[in-house]
Amino acid sequence: MKSQAKAANENNRRLAGGLSVRKFTACCCCLLLLFSSACNQLEKPKTEPFYAETAPPQKKEFRWSNGKMPKSFDPGLAAASPETDVIRAVYEGLTDTDPQTLKTIPAIAVEWKSSSDFKVWTFGLRKDARWSNGERVTAKDFVRSWQRLAAMGDKVSRRELLQNIVGLKSAAAEIPLKTLDETENSVIAAPPIFDPSRSLPNYQSNSNSSVVPLPSASPPFAAPPSNEKSVGEKPIEPPFGVTAIDNFTLEVALVKPDKDFPALVAHPIFRPIYGDGKNYAANELNADIVTNGAFRISSVGQDGITLDRAEKYWNKEAVELERVRFVPTENAEKALAAYRAGEVDAVTNADFEPLALKLLTPFEDFRRTTHSAINFYEFNRKMPPFDDRRVREALTIAVERERLTEDEMDGASQPARRFLPFENAAAKEIVEDADRAGNLLAASGFPGGANFPTVKLLVNRNNMQQRIARSVAKMWKRVLNIETEIVVKDAAEIANAWATGEFALLRRGAVLPTANETANILAIFAPPAAELPIVVPDNNSQSQTNRQPDGNSNTNSSVSSELPRTEETPTAAIDKNLISAASEKDETILTEAQAMTELPAIPLYFPTSYSLVKPYIQGFDINILDAPSLKSVKIDNNWQR
Repeated sequence: MKSQAKAANENNRRLAGGLSVRKFTACCCCLLLLFSSACNQLEKPKTEPFYAETAPPQKKEFRWSNGKMPKSFDPGLAAASPETDVIRAVYEGLTDTDPQTLKTIPAIAVEWKSSSDFKVWTFGLRKDARWSNGERVTAKDFVRSWQRLAAMGDKVSRRELLQNIVGLKSAAAEIPLKTLDETENSVIAAPPIFDPSRSLPNYQSNSNSSVVPLPSASPPFAAPPSNEKSVGEKPIEPPFGVTAIDNFTLEVALVKPDKDFPALVAHPIFRPIYGDGKNYAANELNADIVTNGAFRISSVGQDGITLDRAEKYWNKEAVELERVRFVPTENAEKALAAYRAGEVDAVTNADFEPLALKLLTPFEDFRRTTHSAINFYEFNRKMPPFDDRRVREALTIAVERERLTEDEMDGASQPARRFLPFENAAAKEIVEDADRAGNLLAASGFPGGANFPTVKLLVNRNNMQQRIARSVAKMWKRVLNIETEIVVKDAAEIANAWATGEFALLRRGAVLPTANETANILAIFAPPAAELPIVVPDNNSQSQTNRQPDGNSNTNSSVSSELPRTEETPTAAIDKNLISAASEKDETILTEAQAMTELPAIPLYFPTSYSLVKPYIQGFDINILDAPSLKSVKIDNNWQR
């Protein structure tokens, strides 16, 4: 019996030991499961790669939501999307902008050259460019279209882009809309710079990444005709700096030198229109207008605008899309809904809310791009102590731009350490340096900020701008020990203060609509209501400029070409003696390098634009100018993830 009891006790101990092991194992498993669960909770939730993945369409049709319905098809009124998107599709100008590199590429012009001083540009036009009605596109179309811009005056959307072309800014209100023949009677004929008898290279073989200066002038041109005229003779008009030397040679005279003028004329405003522009007078979206771009307007309706590939376009074979539909949406929410439902292939020009941006950021079809615009604080350089460059630099390098964009703007912008957002490896950048800022302020007579006047910073009634101003004021106080008074006014009051110079430091913003450096810098720093000098014929001298502020007038030596003249289709040409050099003594800032040296303002940040593009869309390149090209868009109808 004892042996049986002993055996039973041994079995019980073994059983208990087994249970303990199993309990221990079970506990470990539970702990592992709990730990694994906790780890899974710490991991970011896995999402689909695309915000809206839908099957690609079977047609070569691109559906684009780029905002509300356009208001006009008139290039002269195209300021921003959606108008500029349509204009780029249906009209072609002298040049275009590569949507990937932003380099200037040929369009109607296949090559271009400049005078040695970069104030006279000549474009050789292709001979196979046609309007949608089959007529040839010629240099006269550009002259007539740009004359119309001058006659439109303040109605032109981007009139500041015209200001450097002789006769297009100051004379805009004075030059009536004339035919080319009428213009020929009021200016002097001049030799062409191109020899149009030679053949021009085609698009593929063209190479014009560098500027080729023309030889300097030798003989001067004849003086402009006298105002003494017989009965019935037309009075002399102010000179117009755009000339059709022949059907395929266009010459443009500038007020100030511009080494990158071909980049400027890629903007939609410079694209030619057919005829006199009467089709735009009614402010209606007319689908029957004649155009010269890769696409033509097929229909206009409540559901949007339809474009078809233009059969007369010179490079039609390189355009894959057969149709483009601009689908209007009232707001960003509706645009997102249409995109998610597969009703559109791309969304641009949408004002997404911060919460929506956070939602969209992880997806591969969401794109964030620095926008070609800048927000900055402008100094009144005529007011002490801001007339001292050392003071301006001290205030500039004391600003922590990363903190502004990350803390105050939640990463929705990019720090601006230069004045232009375009890539430039050689460009100088602002380096934030608290020690140097303090030393500069001391060297200017304000050690430790002592006796420095309170900075009056003028900003508009925008909550974000007021937050940024308060943050900058704290930085100046911490780094330089100076006080700031933030003055809040509405837009009209700020504009008036800027125009009258009644400010110390003023918040401004500027949109940079082209890849042209001169135009962009002038958009930022041109003085308010500034009139670039133009020339007007005088009875007693070859040329005369308008009076400068100091009361002096200046003349320019003549500019000419040593190439032989051709008599093919003779048209008007401007007397190069009429190109003013009066501005050479002024202090107008024309380059970013000059701006970085002078520091007339404190660059703060570059805004950001956003877009959604379906993965089966190729070649729809959203760039800093918000200027994608439909000519390079392709649809992968067989795409699948």
